[in-house]
Amino acid sequence: MTLLHCVTGIVMTVVLCALSACSSSAPRSFAPADPLPLSEFSYQYLEEMLRACVKEGVVNYPALGKDDRLQLFIWQLDRFNPNTLSSRQQSIAFWINVYNAFAMKGILEGDDPQTALGRYRAFVTHDYYVGGRPISLRGLERDLLIPDFRDPRIHFAIVAPARSSPPLSEELYVPERLNEQLNARTRAFINDPDRNHFDRQRKVAHLSMIFSWYDEEFIAHSGSVLKYIAQYVNDPVLARELTTRRYEIQFKEFDWNLNGPSPSSTR
Repeated sequence: MTLLHCVTGIVMTVVLCALSACSSSAPRSFAPADPLPLSEFSYQYLEEMLRACVKEGVVNYPALGKDDRLQLFIWQLDRFNPNTLSSRQQSIAFWINVYNAFAMKGILEGDDPQTALGRYRAFVTHDYYVGGRPISLRGLERDLLIPDFRDPRIHFAIVAPARSSPPLSEELYVPERLNEQLNARTRAFINDPDRNHFDRQRKVAHLSMIFSWYDEEFIAHSGSVLKYIAQYVNDPVLARELTTRRYEIQFKEFDWNLNGPSPSSTR
């Protein structure tokens, strides 16, 4: 390693530590200045936007940049108190939908996940507002969704704006169908050969980095990462192998390229 590389690494560490001190965690209480009653809160704009601008997980960012519906949905959030939601299912669906809306909005506002500093801005220092309180994508995920709900399936529903992330659903997450939706998204991701594939001959599981970043959650839920995966693998023989044979795990490089065409033509 050259002196330049060492100095660069030190500088990056200092910068990231400084940025970390400025980042917000997820709030526990909310105080909207002009409260929007639960009866008036609506997902209609977000639902219409998803159907118009998302196809097979690909986000049409140029079209999204010309579509007011995402912003109309987000404007509601600063006036809405999510603590008025009455059930666990309502809360999980709400925060998943909010995370995905903010992730798309960030790209329209210039976030770029393709570099380390770009990712840090996108996930840690870029604040959005819910119920009068600032919240980052990292805070929403790490401080709220993970500890409050303890359901690893959520990782396959919240979508970072990157190609290796789970594909963005074209439909809303709704309390009435949430369990079905989370099962479907988890099963689809695990059985997608572009994201996970299994070398049966050599007994090697090539897995998404998601299973490395959040391995503690999968282990706590099922005893091991492979035991968790086996519950959703479509091939019953492979599912049995993953729990009874010794498979080596190798994690695939994560592709941070954007999950759709750049919105640059709209800015």
